[in-house]
Amino acid sequence: MQLKPLNTYTTTIMLFITFIILFFTGFLEFPSISSSIIPQQQQRQQQQQQQSINPSSKLPIITESKPEPFTNLLAAFKRWDSEVGCAQFRDKHKGLINNGVKTNGSGSLQEFSGDCGELKMEHVSVLVKGWTWIPDNLDNLYSCRCGISCLWTKSSVLADHPDALLFESSTPPLQRRNGDPLRVYMELEAGRKRSGCEDIFISYHAEDDVQSTYAGALFHNGRNYHVSSYKNNDTLVYWSSSRCLPRRNQLAKSLLNLLPYHSFGKCLNNVGGLDMALAFYPECANDPSVTPKWWDHLHCAMSHYKFVLAIENTMTESYVTEKLFYSLDSGAVPIYFGAPNVWDFVPPHSIIDGTKFGSMEELASFVKALADDPVAYAEYHAWRRCGVLGNYGKTRSVSLDTLPCRLCEAVSRKGGRNAKAR
Repeated sequence: MQLKPLNTYTTTIMLFITFIILFFTGFLEFPSISSSIIPQQQQRQQQQQQQSINPSSKLPIITESKPEPFTNLLAAFKRWDSEVGCAQFRDKHKGLINNGVKTNGSGSLQEFSGDCGELKMEHVSVLVKGWTWIPDNLDNLYSCRCGISCLWTKSSVLADHPDALLFESSTPPLQRRNGDPLRVYMELEAGRKRSGCEDIFISYHAEDDVQSTYAGALFHNGRNYHVSSYKNNDTLVYWSSSRCLPRRNQLAKSLLNLLPYHSFGKCLNNVGGLDMALAFYPECANDPSVTPKWWDHLHCAMSHYKFVLAIENTMTESYVTEKLFYSLDSGAVPIYFGAPNVWDFVPPHSIIDGTKFGSMEELASFVKALADDPVAYAEYHAWRRCGVLGNYGKTRSVSLDTLPCRLCEAVSRKGGRNAKAR
């Protein structure tokens, strides 16, 4: 006898009962929401929330996902914009956003301010004496704060009756008589020392009369400033040093032995000789009729690398030199060994402080991981793209660029030639 087919309703009931039996006996198991796979963007957001907001944190946002080597910096920026973005970065560092002038209270940078009523002169002239590394393009007539005009020049014709004499490569006269120009002595090298003969002392340290940092445009004026969007992924680190100090050389060697690098200077040179940067990157050439110097294409060459090794000659408080600022200006990420208070001078999340790692192996592993994470790497450039300067705004405001006006104010407060001799 032929069986009657089951109707749809009966079939549905039987399947549902079977499903219930299998579920409660453990044959079927569904993952909980908490154990589900988190999308990569959500994972990065959670990491950001868990990460410390300390601007000197050495840890980037690196996921455990598959490494993604990259060479296109602009593409990395685009990914960072979509996965993180300036709003999150600003919120993370909101304590540092105040037009770049809010400090962390360290006292590492002087305030370029003061009561205009303390000024005794409306015009000040400064004559720079003797040979000096101070660039000629600093010579100018400046309109400064509080209505002061300031003449800074190396010409005794233009400043035939100067209010102050600036000495940098030689020490000032032992004595100053009433009516003579004030004596200014400038020492920006490590271990700054007063000459004992100056009326005003300029150094890199905030506790001295006038501070001048190595940040600012005048330290790289006139050079090829082409910045490449291509980042070398086979050779990660740029280094250039021709003063092979034993301690610095050993430090560099201990790290560079662990990372692919190009050294263009005399020290640990591995590119076939000096001044090879133009052979590698011909787009970095300036005027073809002029024989280039190595510093003419410094920034352009650096810009092709993800990292620049920056090691100070001397590691002492507040001594942060062009070695670091060149790297930042070139669009690379500095690996820095130097001043212990370096974070008082640089933008948040902009450098890798090599001294914060337990070993060179740990540092090298960190650098390699960062090089293979375009979003984490792009975070090191976010300060520039999102306008989060932190103390870096103040670092530039007390740089060589603004030194003429700040020195002229100091001379004006003392009265220039009218100041009584000591």
